This record gives sequence, structure tokens and C-alpha cells, in this order.
Amino acid sequence: MMERSVAEVTVVVIVCNDAERLPVAVESVLCQTLQSVEVVIVDDCSKDRSYEVALELTSRHPRRVRAFRLLENSGAGGEPRNVGIGKAVGRYVMFLDSDDVLERNACRNLLEAALHADADMASGLCVRTYVDSWRGETHRWCEWLYRRTRILESIMDLPDLFAFDTLSTNKIYRLDFLLGNNLRFPKGLLYEDLLFVAEAYLTAKRIVLIPNDVYHWNVYKNVHVKSVTNRRHEISNFADRLEIHRRIDALLSSRGLNELRLAKDIKFLKHDLVLHLRDIPFRGEDFRRKFAEIARAYLAGIDEAALGAVSPVQAICAYLLVKDDWPNLLRCVDSLINCGKLSSPLKEQGGHVYWCADHLDDPLGLKVLNVTEAGYHTQDISALCLRNELLSYCHTPSRVQLAGCIVNPLGVITSRAKLSGELEFRARRLPQRAFRFPVIELRHCGDGIEWAAAARLTKSLRPLGFIDAVWDVRLILSADGKKTSTRITVGSVSLSSDTRLRMRPRLSRLVADTLEPMISAKGHLVFQLASRGIISRSSRKVIDRAFQSPVGAVARAGVRKAKALLRRAQSENTKVRVYHEVFCKMPVRKGLVVFESHLGKQYSDSPRAIYEELCRRGVKFTPVWSYAKQTGGFPEGVQLVRRWSWQYLLCLARAEYWIDNQGYPARLRKRPGTTYIQTWHGSALKKMGFDSPEWRLKSLAQQEECQSGIDRFDHFLVRSQYDVRTLVSAFRLPESKIVRSGSPRNDALVAARKAELEGRSQARSPLAGKLGIPEGRKILLYTPTFRSRADGKTPTFEPPFSLKGFTDRFSDRYVLLVRAHYLNRLAIPPTALGAVIDVTDVHDVTPLYLLADALITDYSSAMFDYALLDRPMLFYPYDLEKYAKDTRGTYFDLAYHAPGPVVRNEEDFFEALDDLARIKDEWVGARSEFAKEFGEYDRGNAAEQIVNMFFAPRSRA
Repeated sequence: MMERSVAEVTVVVIVCNDAERLPVAVESVLCQTLQSVEVVIVDDCSKDRSYEVALELTSRHPRRVRAFRLLENSGAGGEPRNVGIGKAVGRYVMFLDSDDVLERNACRNLLEAALHADADMASGLCVRTYVDSWRGETHRWCEWLYRRTRILESIMDLPDLFAFDTLSTNKIYRLDFLLGNNLRFPKGLLYEDLLFVAEAYLTAKRIVLIPNDVYHWNVYKNVHVKSVTNRRHEISNFADRLEIHRRIDALLSSRGLNELRLAKDIKFLKHDLVLHLRDIPFRGEDFRRKFAEIARAYLAGIDEAALGAVSPVQAICAYLLVKDDWPNLLRCVDSLINCGKLSSPLKEQGGHVYWCADHLDDPLGLKVLNVTEAGYHTQDISALCLRNELLSYCHTPSRVQLAGCIVNPLGVITSRAKLSGELEFRARRLPQRAFRFPVIELRHCGDGIEWAAAARLTKSLRPLGFIDAVWDVRLILSADGKKTSTRITVGSVSLSSDTRLRMRPRLSRLVADTLEPMISAKGHLVFQLASRGIISRSSRKVIDRAFQSPVGAVARAGVRKAKALLRRAQSENTKVRVYHEVFCKMPVRKGLVVFESHLGKQYSDSPRAIYEELCRRGVKFTPVWSYAKQTGGFPEGVQLVRRWSWQYLLCLARAEYWIDNQGYPARLRKRPGTTYIQTWHGSALKKMGFDSPEWRLKSLAQQEECQSGIDRFDHFLVRSQYDVRTLVSAFRLPESKIVRSGSPRNDALVAARKAELEGRSQARSPLAGKLGIPEGRKILLYTPTFRSRADGKTPTFEPPFSLKGFTDRFSDRYVLLVRAHYLNRLAIPPTALGAVIDVTDVHDVTPLYLLADALITDYSSAMFDYALLDRPMLFYPYDLEKYAKDTRGTYFDLAYHAPGPVVRNEEDFFEALDDLARIKDEWVGARSEFAKEFGEYDRGNAAEQIVNMFFAPRSRA
């Protein structure tokens, strides 16, 4: 056994009334792969046997475990940890709560990282595990901060660490560092971690982060007694949180660290405030009043810049809370709780859309409440999730009567619309079991659609009684044939009644006899089966005792194992294994061709062109198209399989041909009997594959994985020798795999240009009428490249010029079609609707090329394809230097080689549009050379070549 004096790490375990789980926490320390670890248990004057259990652990492990007890309860976790620091003898200290556990290698990994970097503290990943969740949910806390090992000389090297990872338990601290700087937790305040960690971050001379799991934070949702920090129904909980934040603010102000203060304010609005706001709809008026008083005093000091750095809903909630505007705030909180729900009627003013009509005389309100970018005004009701507030509720023993109001934003449901509706009851765990009742009244009323319904549940609703105990309620509204499904927000309506809503489950009333209305965790109306009669209660007790018996325990364990088995069966790892070990051993099915475009998101591009050529030629084949989520836009009469479904994997395993333009899942090997035709999705300006910095920075194993995915290609289609020098080289493909056919998707462009040269004018495509483009307007197509933020998220795309300004100046001459990258979103202001049209959701870009009289782009590969039409092109790379140098880099200097004017600001861009005819004539030579260089193999017969090369013998001709 080790001597206590030579311990490398002391783990301070704090406990309060948690005797049952304490031994598990301590065991996770004693079983560390690092043996030189001691445990100091500090009991916060528990009322149960926690201290006795601690003493028992000390007796069993006298040289590794010590136990201490506070004489009176401190009310928070700070003081017990302080006592632990004072009792520690290890060179480094960690903290562990009695209901959590350490990962087995936590102490070793953190200690080695700290010693190697000579750091005052080291930090690793904390994994939140929802213990009582049947899905086995886990969440890695701030995982984006821990993607690689980092050594920080100062917390200023990574301000987001200071703001977002405020846990004390996923870290190791040098004891001399804590003692020498008198670093202690605040006493008697909740959220003590925040202040302690903030001071440690600011004081540490060096901090090291490691990408390893170190701490398992066990979260129990379904418990009677919540942990102290989860008791958000107590106003003191919120008061303590803000007091801690005030102390951190004072600490930052004293050091003049405004950058950290802004990062912390952003985190407060995104996380701390949101946690409490989500509970506000379930609290009474007195609580709300006290909450608002405390919050307003603190929010007054928040930097306004923080409001612009969080989501619009988060910023609006904070603003309305300061304004004490509870009607608008409660609606906004509904959208906060239910992501994607539109809970306000909105207000259009001055070409912008605002969350509400109030506070628009306040400059800050005008800024914060502006939700134009969300694009609500461009969507019909089928694309909107609308707030449906309950206005009244009552029930008799057999019948439910309820009424409500669905918000009607900007009058999207017109007064002339034909309305109908149904009230749907659907079993939460058996969604295939649903019952519907007609809505008896629907009418416009102010900013909403009021409705009333009655449902004879006793007669129509027949639940089983066990699995389908909870029933969700939705109102399905139809307006002129377009439908939207809305959950019913209870709000302030009382659901209590003097009568019981009687129910006879199919498994008899011995199981349950009453259906009770309840409010879900997200504020919606639900119904739950309950036992309220004498016979039912007695039966239920017997059933519950049976479930608690040893036999019941075995049954419950069996159910849990069955669920776990089902989850594993649907996991990616299982599917990959079955694909390789089972499906790939089945015979290849001759003629089976699996097509995929842009990871299943579209029916488009060269795979579409090849598919349609096969159909035109009468080739005998069995086509299968992959789709990601939606099947809209895909051809009828063809088999569609969802990406990563079992059917998808089976088709890939048995296919004779794979044809796609991006890449099938990298983990799926291609069997020798399958031919993979990779059409790719355009020539490259931006560096690709192993030419890009991000690929070169990958580990050797990651690079090998990427290369193995590429090596599956049997044939790679190119448009020019430029593609050979760039794409083929970047993907390290051999000459034998190159097919110099040109791009099948460009056959239509070559044909259109040929027709123009021969004087055969083509009529305007019906697509123009479908898009609502007036006759006599020139059509401009704007195709900006993909944009993402530093954290990898895809924001709303913001054009570098004013869409309103474009509309004011050119709406009588041009219509601008904007096709953002399919991963980006676009918001068009109301004043630009009609003059600017979002065509991002149009699957195939080729018809848009044919429709457009000119192209506007920055770095998109659209330039290489559109050049084949010999029509004007404008280039607006407003961030060219940053894009070329700081991002992925480019293969050539766009400003020098562009076959059209390169503009860098709005004024020059608008002037170029004014002079489009001159640009068409002046740049004709440059466009011709550009098309020859980048499309030398595009001769209009690429799809025909591919069919001749691989499928011709099967043609009926």
C-alpha cells in the first residue's frame, strides 16, 4: 500500500445526504490507473448515514481514504471543498461530487498533462450522463474546446474557455498554486464553481487542455429531491447565480479585462439566463415579479454587444425582461423552450420584420427585435411551427371541451382562406396509435385564428393502458389545403376539474381508470392515464409491488436490455458491421444502380443527367435514388431509399454501379463487383483534398481513412486538364481512373450555346413563370460560395450588398435569383420580395443557368460551368484576401483570371449592373478562353459517353 505522504493526487469528494451513492464515487477514485491517489471525503453535516459510510470506507482503505465532517451544513458545495483543500497532501488536487464518478484514467491523464506542460491546472472533458433516461443520453460539456491538446500561457489565449467551461470538477490543480494564491470557493453560495474557476483561470500562469474524458456528471431528471443547483423554483437559486456573476464582473473590471467580460456576458445570455427563463411559464406571479427585479438590475450592466452575439430569441427574451413586458416575453420564452416555434404575430415596418409591435420607438428595441433574417415572412404555414395558446378547458366524465388561438404571423393565413382542422391525440411511445376529432369552430380574430373543439374521449380513445400512458395533443390546421401541426400551449388556463375524465383501457380498468390533463415539460397540453378509483388504485398497488419485486426487477432489466439492444441495432457501428459481414456477401444484382447527389439532398447534377440519359436510351437497369430527409423533387416511379437506412445499405452492397457527385459514407467499403463512377460536383478554385491545410493537419490515421474513401473511385470524370492538375492530384488518383468525358450536367449548357450560335432562339423556360418572374425583366443569378462560422455552424447568409438597395435601383429591369449554398440559409427583406427570389431549394442549378442572363458569384464553381453559355459574369469577392490566405487557399488568382469584372464594394457592383451590355461585349474574349481552359472536354455528349462506356450493351436499341 502507498504512503499517504507520497500521494500525487488528492481527490476531494464532497457529500451531503447521499450515503447510497458515495461508495460508487469513492470506488471510481480507488480504481484509477494512477495508484498514487488519496481520497478526502468531506461530509456537509448530512442527516442520513453519509458520514458513517465515509468512516466505513476509511476503515476499509485506511491509507487511501480519510473522512471529515462539518459541524453544521454550509448550504452549498464551496465550504466542504475548502476543507478538502486544507486537508489535501497530494501535489495536485481534484474535486468529485458524491453522485458522480471519475473516468478510470482521469487522474493519470490530467497529471501527466499538467507535469509535461508544467501547468498550474489541467482540464479535460466532462460527460453528462442522463442516468434515468431510457435513451441513455450523454452530452460532452463544451466538447468544441477540447478537440485537441492545447497549452495556454494565459486564459486570454482562449476567452471562450473562461466563459463556457466553468466547472471545477473536470480539472486538476497544483496544490501549491491554490494555497499560494489563497484560491478558495465562496462560502454559502450556489454556483460556487463559477467564481472559483474564474479566479483560477485568471491566476494560472499556464493551463493545459486535453481531449480525454475525465469526469462523468450523472444527471437524474426523475427524482423527488432536486440537487441544490437544479431547484430553480427557489428564487434564492437565481439570486445566488447573479451574485456570483457580480463578483466575477468585479474581478474582471479590477483587471480591465473587457474582452473576457464580453465573452462571459454572451455565455450568461446563452446559458445561465436561459436555464431560468425556461422555468418562468410554470411559476406564479409573485415569483415572476421577484425574478424580474433581480434580473433587471443585473441585465442593465450587460454589454449591448452581447445581445448581438446570441440568437435572436435569446436576445429578445433578455430585452423584454428588462422592459417588464410579460405578455411578449412569455410568448418569446415559448419559442426559447420549443426551438423553431414562432409564437408572436410579428410586425412589418420600414421594410423589416419585428418580433412584436411594441418598443419600436426605442433604438435598442428596433435593433434587438428585428427578426427579418429569420425569413418568417417568406414562408407559408406548412413551413411554420406556430404557437397555439389554450384559451379555455373543461371536461365532463366522458367529454373534453377546449378552445384556443393559433398565432397568425403577418396575416399569412388570409381572411379568404378556407379553414378546417382536426384535434389529434397521439400516444407518445406508440406514435402509430392516433385518434382525431373535428374542430367545430375556426375564425379569424385579430392576430390569430381562434378555434374550439370537443372530443368524446371515453367513446373513441381506447388506450392499451401500459405503454401508451401519455397522449400528446395537436391541432392540425388546414388553410387552402396547406397544413400545419401545432402543439397546444397551456399558459395560464387551469386544467383542474371537479369531475374525473373516465377511461377504460383495453387492458381493463384494473390498469387505469382516469385520463388526466397535464402540462408537459415544454408547456404543452398532454393527457396521462391514472388510477383514481378504489379498485384501480388497489390493482395498481399490486402491479407496482410486482414491478418492485425480484421478478419485476428481472423484467425491468430485460426491458432495459431490449431497448439497449434495439439502440445498438440501429447504431452506425452495427449497420456498418452488418453491411460488411452480411450484405456484402450477397450476390451483386446486375443492373442495380444507386444514384446520389450532394449526400442525398438533391435530385440534380451529373448523376441526374446520367440517369435521364439511361432512361432516354431505354437501357434496362434498376435505378435507386438516395435521399437525405425529404423526398420532394425526386422522380416518380423510382425506388427511393433514405441515406443510412437498412435498405440503403443493402442496395449499396448489392449494386453493380454507384454513381454520385460527392461521396458515399466513407466507412462503407466498395466490393470488387461494384463499379464506382464519381462525377464530382465542379471544378475547383478553392484547394481541395490533400492540397488543403485542414487535410494536411489530420493525423496519419485520419489521412489514411480519407484516402481509403477516395480509393473506392473506379472512374473519376474531369472537364479539363486543369481538373487533372488540381482535383486528381489533390485526391491522389492514378491516371487509369481518369475519364476525360466532360461533365454530364453541362451537356444542356453546351446544347443551349450551340443553339444560340445557330440562331435557334429558345423560348423562356416555364420555370420563369413558376418563380413569378415578370416578362421583360432580365434575370441575374447570384451563387455565393459556402459560408461557415469559426465554430463550424452555418449561419444565415448575408449578401455583401443591400437587397433593398438592389430593389430600389433595379427592380424595373432585373430580377435577382439568389442560390445560396444548400447548407446556408437566406433571408430576403419584405421590401425586396419579387425583385429578389430565393432559389436555394431548387434541386438542380442547371435550369437556373439556362434561365439567367448573367451570373454573379464570388468563389463558387458555378463560374466554370456558366462560362460555357458565354453570358456576362460579375465577380464580387468582397473578402478575397482573407478567403485566399486565411481559409483554404486557391489554385489561382481570381482577380487576375476572372472572365468578368471583379468588384469589391456595393457601389462598384451596382455600376457594373448598370453597364451589363458593355461588359458582355468587352469580356467576350476572356470568357471564351476561360471556357476553353476549364471546359475543354465539355462537348455536350458527356452523359452519352458514360452510357456508351458502361451500359451500351444493355440498350434496347
